[in-house]
Amino acid sequence: MSQISDSEQATTAERPPRKPASGTGRARTFARGLWLITTLELRQRVRGVGWYVLLGVFVLLVAIVTVLLWLSTSASIMGGGGVFSTIIFFVLLLGTLVSPALSGNAINGDRDAGTLATTQVTLITTGQLVLGKFLAAWITSLAFLAAGLPFLLFAVMLGEVSLATINVSVLVLAAELGVAAAVGVGLSGILTRPLFSIVVTYLVVAALSVGTLISFALLGTATKSEATTITREPSSATYDPDTGVQTDVVCGPPRVEAYDVPRFDYYWWVLAANPYVVVADASPGVFDEYGSPQDLFGWIAVGVRSAQAAPDLHTENNFCENGALPGESGYIPRPTAEQIYNDAVPSWFVGLAIHLALGAGALYWAWRRTFAPARHLPKGSRVA
Repeated sequence: MSQISDSEQATTAERPPRKPASGTGRARTFARGLWLITTLELRQRVRGVGWYVLLGVFVLLVAIVTVLLWLSTSASIMGGGGVFSTIIFFVLLLGTLVSPALSGNAINGDRDAGTLATTQVTLITTGQLVLGKFLAAWITSLAFLAAGLPFLLFAVMLGEVSLATINVSVLVLAAELGVAAAVGVGLSGILTRPLFSIVVTYLVVAALSVGTLISFALLGTATKSEATTITREPSSATYDPDTGVQTDVVCGPPRVEAYDVPRFDYYWWVLAANPYVVVADASPGVFDEYGSPQDLFGWIAVGVRSAQAAPDLHTENNFCENGALPGESGYIPRPTAEQIYNDAVPSWFVGLAIHLALGAGALYWAWRRTFAPARHLPKGSRVA
């Protein structure tokens, strides 16, 4: 056996044992690797001229829409609230159109270029890789929101835009852009072909934006219930033109009408998954003295919440009471838009929870598919 000298024994005895990294140290290490991947992705995105051209086209389109809204009659009636809400929706539209193209090939694009395996042999973990690419895609999407801020401030200067509406709508819009980025990055890790993952990301965005509206309309129209209306009218009466009152009213036989009504109240929850409905329903409702919404958020929210009310399947119109003329008795005033808004249940948090679960699930699935060392590789995929 080899003997250890006294000096080596002293050095060994003085050397303190290596302590495992603490939770704070691991968090800092993870954050450094995460930010490294994020900055590398951002540098690659803004390196080309095409990024600035795309951003310039975006600003030009928002500027054109803002000017047209300001000059239009509808914007003058609705005020700054109408302009502000329309710009928010337009930014959401353009953001969800651009985000899939920027994030749909974040992981499988590196695999095709042969740089993914090179990154995976470093100290960068799979979680840092996936989350870093997601943060870069999200920050890129938020750049479009930042580019639209001057036009949003212009709408605020027109007046009739509350501080709560500004804060909530912008925050929810930022969250929806993050969901689109998460779905794109997640699908780029799940699917092997960049073009296919981009197309599927667009299909997911279209399913949430347009597919929910089509599904709601088709399901509500296909599901029907039978409704009946009973109408009673006077067959004869003595009318006093001075007082406008009928006397000696003889009521005729009731007239029964049966018809089918669509049941949209069964499927109102489908609209909760629509990103535009989430933004509109989350924003605080602003109404005028007549109970009418003052922005596009309110009109959409009232329309969605009114779908929760079940139709009246049995109505009676008794025009014989009090000797009134047809149309003057049995009239029930309709609730205002503000009353409908306040009496219904908000659904934006359900839709936002669905979107966050969808984005988180896509990122988790991408982490499982990208994890190295991989036990199984998809057919036709490359390692390096």
